[in-house]
Amino acid sequence: MATTTPLSGHVTASDGTKLRYTQEGPPGAPDLVFLPGWAQSATIFRKQVDYFKANFRVTTYDHRGHGESDKPAFGYHIARLAADLETLLSQLDLHEVTLIGHSMGATVVWSHWELYAHDRIARMVVVDMVPVVTSNPGWSEEEKATFVTLVAPGGSHGIANALTGLGGEATVGGMIKNLFTPDVDQADMDWVLSENLKLPLEHAAALFIDHAAADWRPMMSTINVPTLLVLSRGEALDPFPSVQWMASQIPESKLVVFEKGEKGSSHFMFWESPERFNRELGKFLASS
Repeated sequence: MATTTPLSGHVTASDGTKLRYTQEGPPGAPDLVFLPGWAQSATIFRKQVDYFKANFRVTTYDHRGHGESDKPAFGYHIARLAADLETLLSQLDLHEVTLIGHSMGATVVWSHWELYAHDRIARMVVVDMVPVVTSNPGWSEEEKATFVTLVAPGGSHGIANALTGLGGEATVGGMIKNLFTPDVDQADMDWVLSENLKLPLEHAAALFIDHAAADWRPMMSTINVPTLLVLSRGEALDPFPSVQWMASQIPESKLVVFEKGEKGSSHFMFWESPERFNRELGKFLASS
């Protein structure tokens, strides 16, 4: 298929917030919608847009507060972001959509699945996300071994306070650095940080607390569309048991793993190793 001139604009949420989106690819082609993670802008997916736009209509957008979207003083909750996703799907009239969520973006997809009809969704792709972020002191030893979490109880408030304190920008910079491999270009790192800082730090803190509090495990077995789970094992914490558990709960799931030591095996493997990521995503789209 031939590509077309990129389309950009805004959709308007029910509370008046304008959400910036872009579309590339032929009208009528299968729809892909990419959802960035916490504090990321839609431009983080440009290597995927460039790859898939020949044969798919690719939509990316900025969550409220992020990137080029409006930055209201309220609404920094996963459920509100899920409502914003519903706004995007309905106002752009997208159908048979593959939703591709990175990190927190995947939880927006899960929240949307819980709250809204499923008639527009054909597939899900979950990129480097676990079903529960914060550990529970009451877990059994088996649960502790299975659910590898990112935050200790109360830890999200400590991170939020660091974000809103005097060293907030440095806190973001440290978090970003730990999510890439040491091989990433400094220019790329600086660009990602500049995009992150478009989300005001007080809103970043509020959203992080809400994100960290959620437990999505009970709804995993309700996902009845083909689902690709993409995992990096190259990070300090290895969430492989958690993602294996998710794969056991979602009937039509496939797991793709970027192993420790593999080129670009980081939280941003789609940026650092786009060739393999795009190939794996393409195979999933062709087979499901």
